[in-house]
Amino acid sequence: MGTTKQHLVTIKGIKDGLVFLLDDQCEFTALIQDLQYKLEHTHQNILTGPIMHVDIKLGARSASDEQKEEILQILKQKGNLLIRSIESDEPEADTSNENEMKIMTGVVRSGQVLHHVGNLLFLGDVNPGGIIHCTGDIYIMGSLRGMAHAGFEGNENAIISASYFSPTQLRIADVISRPPDEWEIKESNMEFAYLQEGQMQIDKISNISRFRKDTHIYKGV
Repeated sequence: MGTTKQHLVTIKGIKDGLVFLLDDQCEFTALIQDLQYKLEHTHQNILTGPIMHVDIKLGARSASDEQKEEILQILKQKGNLLIRSIESDEPEADTSNENEMKIMTGVVRSGQVLHHVGNLLFLGDVNPGGIIHCTGDIYIMGSLRGMAHAGFEGNENAIISASYFSPTQLRIADVISRPPDEWEIKESNMEFAYLQEGQMQIDKISNISRFRKDTHIYKGV
């Protein structure tokens, strides 16, 4: 039985990379099949050339973390694609739950940007050239060797914590960290960066209660 091939994935070129527009009404399995087909057949010419940054647009689809990871894993099979963002047009539901902690896993590689509204617990490493942006706190259970920007909408009470600190740059709200060579003294304990009178400081995570009294957002994490 012959059927017309659905075009559920649209790939557009932009000034500094590619945008993958994913249909938000179809079944997820059909979307994945069309994505794989385009990567392996119709768009091979642009997906086997030089390094390309990719932004993924999910439309109004409410994709689970597992579904997003499946999309990312398929795209990562093409070595010249660097995933910069994966976004949906869902209503700004996250902004009403900024005190909730989102848990994500993986590796933020060079050229990739992980953007999140709220507080983020990231289980993995941030490589040099990788960036994490959050409106709230950033907790990295791994190495931070790239750039982290917490409280990027102006929240000066946000913090950045990592198991291993060696960032290229830290930002909290509008304050930029001191030069990277000042982070060279490394402790085995998890540390966090915070603002004190407009200056960025670093301390052991065990001393966070001195900085923040309202610890309710950490319960259950």
